[in-house]
Amino acid sequence: MKTFLGVIALAAACVVPAHAQDFSKVEIKTTRLGDTLYMLRGAGGNIAVSAGEDTVFIVDDQFAPLTPKIAAAIREISPKPVQFVLNTHWHGDHTGGNENLGKAGAIIFAHENVRKRLSTDQFIDMIKSKEKPVAKVGLPVVTFTSGLTFHVNGEQIRVVHAPRAHTDGDAIVHFDGSDVVHMGDTFWNGLYPFIDYSSGGSITGTIAACDRVLAITTDKTKFIPGHGPLGTRAELQSYRDMLVAISGRVQQALVEGKTDEEIVKLAPSKEFDDKFGKGYLNGDKFVASIATGMRNSGS
Repeated sequence: MKTFLGVIALAAACVVPAHAQDFSKVEIKTTRLGDTLYMLRGAGGNIAVSAGEDTVFIVDDQFAPLTPKIAAAIREISPKPVQFVLNTHWHGDHTGGNENLGKAGAIIFAHENVRKRLSTDQFIDMIKSKEKPVAKVGLPVVTFTSGLTFHVNGEQIRVVHAPRAHTDGDAIVHFDGSDVVHMGDTFWNGLYPFIDYSSGGSITGTIAACDRVLAITTDKTKFIPGHGPLGTRAELQSYRDMLVAISGRVQQALVEGKTDEEIVKLAPSKEFDDKFGKGYLNGDKFVASIATGMRNSGS
């Protein structure tokens, strides 16, 4: 089982090891977003559920111990079994249920880098966490490079790759008919994000992902973040602008030859800390992570 440190999906998120969490106390909360589309929140990454006359299609599946609760929540929506699972990236708080769902017959889809990382030993540098491969049944059986499209439940579901964003295998999922976008961990609503540089992520790629989505959406679009509450376009714009401002300041400090410790003392996130710094990462930790990542990767 993956033991990746996941975020309890609350605005004031708390990060604890998966094996240390008391999943018996987790409640799966369902929000209806359209005729066939729903958002589930529990512990770990937010889940999208498309359930209609054709099938049940879900985006992400949180932690393995939560599969029975998630399945029960989906049964309240539809009696059909989950047929398709789309992983937005490889981290265990988004893919922990893969093995259970794979055993139940679901077909798992993801970017090709997600399969590569799930099938091999990984190390998440920021949290010093060694991750073992998942069982074959939990691996994506269909992978893509740039994108793919599903035609189910009366709408077109377009999946596109966001290069070097939260990781190197991020997928953004646009439910065209419902006008909803699931952004995975390229968007943490009201929170400073964890950007996994050790898995090929970058803050510049995360900003590019936000820009890409902002260019194709309107004020009426609803946004499912990887973590945090359902978002609006204004909230995504605010999140993107925060990333641009802080990364620009960090980059300038790096050019000036400052150390990571000196950059943190400059407090480049100060004006944003009250809004974004009360979850997984506070301002200092976020700045430190970005400074280290940008120094080592150049972006």
